[in-house]
Amino acid sequence: MGEYSKALSSYERSLEIQKIALPPNHPHLATSYLNIGSVYYNMGEYSKALSSYERSLEIQKIALPPNHPHLASSYNNIGNLYDNMGEYSKALSYYEKDLEIILKALPPNHPHFASSYNNIGNVYNNMGEYSKALSSYERSLEIRKIALPPNHPDLASNYNNIGAVYDNMGEYSKALSSYERSLEIRKIALPSNHPDLAGSYNNIGVVYNNMGEYSKALSSYERSLEIQKIALPSNHPDLASSYNNIGSVYNDMSEYSKALTYYEKDLEISLKALPPNHPNLATSYNNIGMVYDNMGQYSKALSSYERSLEIRKIALPPNHPKLAASYNNIGNVYKNMGEYSKALSSYERSLEIRKIALPPNHPELADTYENIGLVHEDMGDYTKSLSFLQRAYDIREKSLPPQHPKIEKSQNNIQRVKKKM
Repeated sequence: MGEYSKALSSYERSLEIQKIALPPNHPHLATSYLNIGSVYYNMGEYSKALSSYERSLEIQKIALPPNHPHLASSYNNIGNLYDNMGEYSKALSYYEKDLEIILKALPPNHPHFASSYNNIGNVYNNMGEYSKALSSYERSLEIRKIALPPNHPDLASNYNNIGAVYDNMGEYSKALSSYERSLEIRKIALPSNHPDLAGSYNNIGVVYNNMGEYSKALSSYERSLEIQKIALPSNHPDLASSYNNIGSVYNDMSEYSKALTYYEKDLEISLKALPPNHPNLATSYNNIGMVYDNMGQYSKALSSYERSLEIRKIALPPNHPKLAASYNNIGNVYKNMGEYSKALSSYERSLEIRKIALPPNHPELADTYENIGLVHEDMGDYTKSLSFLQRAYDIREKSLPPQHPKIEKSQNNIQRVKKKM
């Protein structure tokens, strides 16, 4: 956290000097606002970052020709910000402005094109529009294969992103294949303890965890952590993420005391490394809440989930998908406590946000419909239960591959409730 404040101080001092020495719309002023925005972005202070990025863009529009690549970069930066804020339609709009400029300004296989298609893929992946995400990522990969040497690190990033889409789709063998191709390139292109290698081992661990192959997941996560301990400062946020991921495996293995230990290590680092209302802190409290929920310690679970929600309300826009996740998790605790009306209230708040924030067939909408359906089942209202469970199944059938485990789960839920009617 101290490094961010030092960086801000230096950039703001530089800006003060430039304001005195330079004309009001000089490109160097735009660069200073851009740098200040980047620090706020890394701090998770997205509204301040947006303000600085927009000031930079205003100056560039006056100082530069309309198709200058620096304008494209500004649109790209604002797009990144909106993507992180969960405002996906705005993110897409800015990424498409970036693409529009570079189509005019740059040669057809320039690496910037690959970055633009990659970023558009990121938004579609976050929106749950996986086929569009794959299409964009593959277009980016095609360009990089032409523009770059065969073992360039940016190619590894493409394979990594394609792996992430397949993982989200539940196509785990394809995900593993893409992540392993990414790792192969990084092993050739990068030093043996480069943080990006840690990222590859981490992602392979995510797939193994999703497949229920917990020992392989732990092995990958621990390899990632070893590299990060060598490559990064002791309070780096990426170390916190590794402790978090190892905690997730132990949680899935029902080894709750070990899970809690790792989640608390994650929180300890995050509290030192990040501003007090950074979104990553909300994730840490959320995961601790999940373990307490699984342990049946519901008051502790509620306390952690509510702390997570408080931070997200401050740090994120009011309809960010992560707010929906918080309400969903609070609903889970109330359901487990048998407080069904409170559970329904939380799940319905989650549903309201997801309807605004996500496309109509996003898998997370299906999860919410399922949760509401299961509460109605517990309350003995089987007609309502069936209606919500059917909606969950309809969305999953459209958005997920036919062998995805959640489709089978939906079918089982519907059959069980029908037998009770």
